[in-house]
Amino acid sequence: MQFSVGDIQVSRILEMEIPFLTPADAFPGVDLSLVESQRHWLEPNALCPETGMLVIAIQTWVIRTPHHMILVDTCIGCDKTNHYFENWHRRTDDSWYRKLLTAGIDPVNVDYVFCTHLHGDHCGWNTRLVDGRWVPTFPNAKYIIARKEVAHAAEQNTPAYQESVLPIMESGQVLAVDADYALDDNVCLAPTPGHTPGHVAVHLASHGQRAVLCGDLIHSPLQCLYPEWQYWIDHDPIQAIQTRKEFLSCRADTEDLVITAHFPSPSVGQVKTSSRGFYFNFLEQD
Repeated sequence: MQFSVGDIQVSRILEMEIPFLTPADAFPGVDLSLVESQRHWLEPNALCPETGMLVIAIQTWVIRTPHHMILVDTCIGCDKTNHYFENWHRRTDDSWYRKLLTAGIDPVNVDYVFCTHLHGDHCGWNTRLVDGRWVPTFPNAKYIIARKEVAHAAEQNTPAYQESVLPIMESGQVLAVDADYALDDNVCLAPTPGHTPGHVAVHLASHGQRAVLCGDLIHSPLQCLYPEWQYWIDHDPIQAIQTRKEFLSCRADTEDLVITAHFPSPSVGQVKTSSRGFYFNFLEQD
């Protein structure tokens, strides 16, 4: 999966793409007849016919600007503590790291790692376990995280914070920034709170073309049609719904590419409107 935004080259490192949660578990309290009415386009890519589970991707987006090598979100990682999902707990599958190397990305050459937020499936490869210690995976990178998100994660003090954030803070590599931080003319942040208090989207711009990496402000293409559906782990569901509706309204029927964290492959597309609301028009793959 590779494409360009002006002079910016975008690709991805896919950690996994799996049936994850049933719609009832992902979106508590929804009218499941509405899901049934959408099966004709959800299956098989976004909804697994065999299990009835939503299909999600867990992936890192690689951003190559004329000046920087940037990674956005670093998946689950290996050896990490996870109390939510047993098969993510203490994973030993390092295929993500090997794919990174195969793609010609030497960790020492990564300039920046952006975390849209600090849930464990977005910051796991920030660090690796080496000789019993968590060490930064990218020794020369600055890790860009919204200041409010860092503060919230520190207050929660989850295993993800202890294993994937605290070590890079101790190494002096975290750059805690305002939620509207701009790296340069090509890359900037915008606040998109709700899923977590300090959640941000990463915006790309080059030669009149634009794209936005939206993180977890939206999890499934179903939420384009039903943006009022709250996700099971949203910190502030009301704010998350407002953020999602504003995001979809602003992107609808523009040329902006939306680069999602968890939509099934190809995970990239554009927001369009129809008589029934919004829908996601996936980018055609070569």
